[in-house]
Amino acid sequence: MYAILDIETTGGKYNEEGITEIAIYRFDGHEVTDRFISLVNPEREIQAYVANLTGINNAMLRNAPRFYEVAKRIVEITQGCTLIAHNAKFDYRILRTEFRRLGFEYDRKTLCTVELAKRLIPGKDSYSLGKLSRSLGIPVSDRHRAHGDALATLKLFKMLLAKDTEKSIVKALLRSTEENTLPSRLLDILDQLPATTGVFYIYNKEGQIIYLSRSNNIRKKVNKLFTSSHDQAIRIQEQVKAVTYEQTGSELISMVKEYIEIQQNRPVINGKTKIGRYRYALYAKTDTEGYNHLKVGKFHGNGEASATFKSYGEAKSTLFRMSDKFKLCSRFISLSIKKTCSHDKVYPCGGACIGNEPPEAYNLRVSDSIKAYTYPYENMLIIGKGREIDERSVILIEKGIFQGIGFYQLNHQINHLNILRDIITPMPNDQYLAHIIQSYLRKKQSSKIININHLLQ
Repeated sequence: MYAILDIETTGGKYNEEGITEIAIYRFDGHEVTDRFISLVNPEREIQAYVANLTGINNAMLRNAPRFYEVAKRIVEITQGCTLIAHNAKFDYRILRTEFRRLGFEYDRKTLCTVELAKRLIPGKDSYSLGKLSRSLGIPVSDRHRAHGDALATLKLFKMLLAKDTEKSIVKALLRSTEENTLPSRLLDILDQLPATTGVFYIYNKEGQIIYLSRSNNIRKKVNKLFTSSHDQAIRIQEQVKAVTYEQTGSELISMVKEYIEIQQNRPVINGKTKIGRYRYALYAKTDTEGYNHLKVGKFHGNGEASATFKSYGEAKSTLFRMSDKFKLCSRFISLSIKKTCSHDKVYPCGGACIGNEPPEAYNLRVSDSIKAYTYPYENMLIIGKGREIDERSVILIEKGIFQGIGFYQLNHQINHLNILRDIITPMPNDQYLAHIIQSYLRKKQSSKIININHLLQ
């Protein structure tokens, strides 16, 4: 016996959603034997984007029954059934959460039609309910409403049952409740995690850090690791004993901490650090006449690079932008194979390659262009969000070298050198870390940067 289920929710933070509509069709494998369809008053506001998507608004639900008023009916119609849903993990999690709020432990076996369709009907561009139904000629009415989506899921499930002639795939996908839901120990861990920016650390029973990562929503990222079926996530689920976290407020601070602490702790499940994929760099070299040339080459990590990039194309694109913005000579930034260029006739580049501009003047523009794509000042602070409303984060750069990170509450703390040094937690620097910071600054133009050359003189 099956119970075909679809749920619409208010949206919002993980495990704080409420049900706004539910539809259940009890199906014996041949025909529908019972059905239950109802709006539900979630006793909380519906997110605006959800209301636009579903057409369900707060006014429609004002006189709808609360979940506790329909809970008994849901238990009865699904008794002895395997729950069938399109993305069953979501619907089942929401349903269990609502029952848990009532102090009732709701357990059912589940089967996901997304997983089943991928096995029985491979090669589709999309397995979303709408697109999959259209590609199979299944009529769908009232899309994004529980009764319409549940009926479409029922028709899809009938088709999938017919395709599973050997029944082996269906049997393999009929998972127990324990396999489809988070074990209670993982739920307890998730309940302790915040939906904020920071770094989290996953430990095994020996107290070793086996995995660490950053996220702008720690709880969401850990939940994904706890529910995913890829190899890395399964290893984490099997070994996790505890999860701790450090809030950073700032996305950039979390990126810096993640990189440094992976190098320091070498968690066994993290694998190779992604930052190591930056393979190209920008190099500056002075010719015999004193002009500075910019060139793209392979990154060797020897400290000579002015900036690093993921790909050759990204590096070349940066050179083009630098040329346009700072009026650099294309011959001197390896964008032209000619001995001289005609930029002095088309753009106000000064004609350095034909001797119309002295090295000193041209090199100043080259220096400015490098600063724009690396660190704008030799000595500077990068100010970002803090862990609390009245707090700010700070990154210290001295003589073009990353020194460390810290947090402060009052401006005078960063205006006095002795206090600033006490605030900062010293951290190691390398070229990859410089890339993380510089790349972030290039993409996040809103970052607040303070020139502190006057403090260090």
